Amino acid sequence: MCGIVGYIGHREAYPIIVKGLQRLEYRGYDSAGVAIFDGEKINLAKTKGKVEDLKKKAESTISLKGNLGIGHTRWATHGVPNDINSHPHYSNSGDLVIIHNGIIENYESVKKELTKRGYTFESDTDTEVLINLIEEVQKTEGVKLGQAVQIALNEVVGAYAIAVFDKKKPDEIVVAKLGSPLAIGVGDNEFFIASDASPFIEFTNNAVYLEDEEMAIIRLGKEIKLRKIKNDAVAYPNILELKMNLEEIEKGGYDHFMLKEIYEQPRAILDTYRGRLRASQGLIKMAGIDQNLEKFMNANRIIIVACGTSWHAGLVAEYIFEDLARIPVEVEYASEFRYRNPVITDKDILIAISQSGETADTLAAIKLAKEKGAFVFGVCNVVGSSIARETDAGAYTHAGPEIGVASTKAFTTQITVLTLLALKLAKEKGVFSESRFHEFLTELETIPAKVEKVLESNALIEIIADVYKDSTNCLYLGRGYNFPVALEGALKLKEISYIHAEGYPAAEMKHGPIALIDDQMPVFVIATKKGHYEKVVSNIQEIKSRKGKIIAIVTEGDTQVTELADHVVEVPETLESLSPLLNTIPLQLLSYHIAVMRGCNVDQPRNLAKSVTVE
Repeated sequence: MCGIVGYIGHREAYPIIVKGLQRLEYRGYDSAGVAIFDGEKINLAKTKGKVEDLKKKAESTISLKGNLGIGHTRWATHGVPNDINSHPHYSNSGDLVIIHNGIIENYESVKKELTKRGYTFESDTDTEVLINLIEEVQKTEGVKLGQAVQIALNEVVGAYAIAVFDKKKPDEIVVAKLGSPLAIGVGDNEFFIASDASPFIEFTNNAVYLEDEEMAIIRLGKEIKLRKIKNDAVAYPNILELKMNLEEIEKGGYDHFMLKEIYEQPRAILDTYRGRLRASQGLIKMAGIDQNLEKFMNANRIIIVACGTSWHAGLVAEYIFEDLARIPVEVEYASEFRYRNPVITDKDILIAISQSGETADTLAAIKLAKEKGAFVFGVCNVVGSSIARETDAGAYTHAGPEIGVASTKAFTTQITVLTLLALKLAKEKGVFSESRFHEFLTELETIPAKVEKVLESNALIEIIADVYKDSTNCLYLGRGYNFPVALEGALKLKEISYIHAEGYPAAEMKHGPIALIDDQMPVFVIATKKGHYEKVVSNIQEIKSRKGKIIAIVTEGDTQVTELADHVVEVPETLESLSPLLNTIPLQLLSYHIAVMRGCNVDQPRNLAKSVTVE
């Protein structure tokens, strides 16, 4: 979950690396470091804290001149966040330096062996063990850096994206990948290395994404040399043209990326169904489904695997697939699915959902399902990501870069893709009449405008947030399609404001949580008119009789809940199956404003990182 950046070429490396680290800080931000080679020595600065802290230290303590360098922003796995454990790390000789995203699981046994051979270690990290192992291989085998990296990686167990250079060979960087993402930007006799393309997008739109168990030797004046780590087979770089632009990864006048991304949802939803949804023709065109329709039509069931917010999107999809397409669905935490020996057959379809396309547990679940013969369909946002490459087919969400750690537009665009998929299957199975199918398509086309309407309530939501910003506990209640929205609303509040919150099916409140209700307990209730409205009203009355504070999401023009609730936020009317796309927006804004009022770092909440690439 760390972010790595590297540069070799004709430009000054330091400004590129530091700017790149700032763009990757969503991946980890408890410490940071940079190493620049000035032609004679490696100048290294690293510190606990954020990239801004690193800038202050580096610019006052080291030479910043040089055309070769690497940098790192950390989410700690081995060793507490401090200056010593920060990356980059030297080898004992001081000749080799490394940055690493991932985890080396057998580092202790390797460390013991290296200690016997006279190596010493300053840090508590697995990464320092790896760089000294590479140095030991280089010495004992008498091989070049690239081969030493390859041999060393065959001796370790774990996940990694690494970049290594040797000050004796200042025209070369060696990189490798297993389980953690790594992109190489290809310029005019210059190369960029990063966890994703955002650090180098203004310099080149050409990139190579390494596959798992691939390494690359990057030399100035030469083509990138790819090889397989395990068997030394030569691989050939597939240079992709990037579609991202610089404006997409800047804040654009918003105070936080999260707020920007909340407001981008109308466009993101539109971009996700653009070209796929053709309401006037009564068509949904999705290549990943059209080319594999028989597999979906003959499937016994769909298994959805995901983590965090993507898991909540999967829960919404369970309602959609079973209700509309009449296909049995199971939704699994990827982290549990991979370890519980699940029953999977070649008649199953596994849908893997991940914003980044790099979630380690979800990738492991994909590999397990493929080994069992299941057809695997991916839903992710990042083109060229590991999940996009590992799955048999899939669909991108087209949400654009999501920098804020707390996902917002990922959730709504994932639901959009899954809704399109369910509607298409419902039509193909003959479950829908033409008129009902057309009704759904037409209504889905209106969702971006209706989200815009919900966003107009931002000022009201900010006022409500001010009332409840000092709460210590909150409940979120929803029924049917909106039970997962309650879970997602509670997760957002926990993630960015650090207020304890729980989401429940509204009917389950009487089976325990109602004991928590008093005049200090805010209860956020999704009470829109479609679905189980009367049941939710009864739940609200039960809360009200126990003096709970009720904040309700209601359909425009509602009077019944409005009379009972302490605060209401109205949303436009829509079909029940599409209501999560609207009802989640006020809950995102509430969490955002509460977090800001509490002085929390909204885009970089403590202990979290955007892409969980280690277990």
